[in-house]
Amino acid sequence: MFLSMPIFLILEFLLFMSFFDKLFNREKQETLDQGLQKTKESLFTKISKAIVGRSKIDDDVLDDLEEALITSDVGVETTLRIIERIESRVARDKYLTTNELQQILYEETAALLQETNTTGVLDFSEQLPTKPYVIMVVGVNGVGKTTTIAKLAYQYKQAGKKVYLGAADTFRAAAIEQLEIWGERIGVPVIKQQMGADPASVAFDTLQSAKANDADVVIIDTAGRLHNKINLMNELTKIKNVMKKVVPTAPDDVMLVLDGSTGQNAYQQAKQFTQATQITSLAVTKLDGTAKGGVVIGISDQFKIPVKYIGLGEKMTDLQVFDKEQFVKTILNFEK
Repeated sequence: MFLSMPIFLILEFLLFMSFFDKLFNREKQETLDQGLQKTKESLFTKISKAIVGRSKIDDDVLDDLEEALITSDVGVETTLRIIERIESRVARDKYLTTNELQQILYEETAALLQETNTTGVLDFSEQLPTKPYVIMVVGVNGVGKTTTIAKLAYQYKQAGKKVYLGAADTFRAAAIEQLEIWGERIGVPVIKQQMGADPASVAFDTLQSAKANDADVVIIDTAGRLHNKINLMNELTKIKNVMKKVVPTAPDDVMLVLDGSTGQNAYQQAKQFTQATQITSLAVTKLDGTAKGGVVIGISDQFKIPVKYIGLGEKMTDLQVFDKEQFVKTILNFEK
């Protein structure tokens, strides 16, 4: 196409695309800033108190920094790992001042996430590795599971992909209805059966329909029950096995949705679900309006599972692909 276009049109096109990319990135950063505002204000205030009146990074500063991170729901084990990294830097570089602490904290936290979050995250517009790409979504009721599915479906559709939803949470009638409503709003088909139906049967029907209609993405909702891990494990295993009969690679992703505003309770949910089934990615929701955004760092580090998406508001576009470095920069109010 470009070979047949005059050079000035090519340059105009490239300039337009550059402007569009900058505008999109600015809007994305604004959403991130607004969504993490309370976390950023809380953590920055605590760090500032840790270093006020002090000129060098000593044991007292590190003790106060440790407390600031733990009370921001980063988690004890992850906080200790970050503090150990900073201690190593201080011992190696000598004479580091408190003015440098923010940069060191950013660098070591980002490096920690880089080590434990190595799986690549697919943006909505990127080419998917399989077709259909099957995402099985798990999580307890109330964490924002259904709305997360809707936001995923919306953004995949906006990126030009054909999406099918499967209402395999047949334990609650409301879950089926909610998914249907979202499907109608977004304009994507929802495959369902009656309440109490076999979830694996719903998943089977969804994949068959999606495959027959050349769908790109299939998202399967599942029941959010944790009262009996054995039953949960058996149910999820059955769903996965039945899906493989239609699409041998399915599921490509088992995504656990966690409510970031619950802080330490999100850790417990992650622990129980990882014991019940193999989780391959995380989506952390409801980070807007809470000061507990540090939980994203702790969960990512502790469970060695990549955070793919973070929820920063009610709009369909407020579910963002998780950018580790930008997230850490934002909550630490680090500008460089």
